[in-house]
Amino acid sequence: MKRSDPAAGAAAKPVVVVGSLNMDLVFRVPRVPAAGETLHGHGYTTSPGGKGANQAVACARLGCPVALVGQAGRDGYGDDLCAALSANGVDIRHVRRTGDATGVAMIMVDDQGQNRIVLAAGANGALRPADVDAAGELIAGAGLLIVQLEVPAAAVLQALRLAAAAGVPALLNPAPAQALPDPFWPLIDILVPNESEASLLTGIAVTDVPSAYQAAQQLRARGARRVLVTLSDKGVVLLDELGPRHLPARAVSAVDTTAAGDTFIGALATGLHEGLTLDEAAAFGQSASALCVMRAGAQPSIPYRHELTP
Repeated sequence: MKRSDPAAGAAAKPVVVVGSLNMDLVFRVPRVPAAGETLHGHGYTTSPGGKGANQAVACARLGCPVALVGQAGRDGYGDDLCAALSANGVDIRHVRRTGDATGVAMIMVDDQGQNRIVLAAGANGALRPADVDAAGELIAGAGLLIVQLEVPAAAVLQALRLAAAAGVPALLNPAPAQALPDPFWPLIDILVPNESEASLLTGIAVTDVPSAYQAAQQLRARGARRVLVTLSDKGVVLLDELGPRHLPARAVSAVDTTAAGDTFIGALATGLHEGLTLDEAAAFGQSASALCVMRAGAQPSIPYRHELTP
């Protein structure tokens, strides 16, 4: 079936995110400790996170109707994550509670605002294709599907297949970085990797705009209709049927880059859902992520629409 594009006519349909929910355990550190070293940190916090949940919250805070399909444990972290999602206006009717522990992420943020993350998947790792099938009607009625790779590949692939069968465009954020099985490629409408993810997928060392163009060309040749390679402070490279473009980054002083990519994805999806062009939606994503990195935490740093609109 021919896939459609997100457009203003789909505004009544929700964006559907199939993905992870994690409780983030965040350590502020002066630098990354060496092997065997014990390092005094500046502080410690917990906050709701997970790529799927973050992207859903970004959509919701920017005014886009959004539902999340995923899993959390029947524990205190699961309670807190679900409460935070509901408070942000995310539809969580398809967030299943299981006997597995809720996923957690241990995040170290250094004095330059860069993060290092270790995941324990917990309930996220038990998401099955059958769980995605249970949300099949929701996915078929979506304006856009968003998926990432913090849940099992079989569940992600099933979500992509359901979207393609219903003519729903699908956005894949291939994070954490890993190889994509061949069946994924013809189902991807929009692929949004960062430098390391694009490097792993292509074998090209993506370090600047020219190498990002080269990687984007290879990724599009594999089947992704539109490719956006995010380059942190170097901006975003876009490639589609109109050819390659580069959008420079906003100049900001980063405090914490956690959730910056997820904020970009949520804002990009919101812009496309509202009928913006790919370039306009990407620029909107840059504005949102620029504000995100100026604040600490994952979901606490995600901006609201009124903060981006004069």
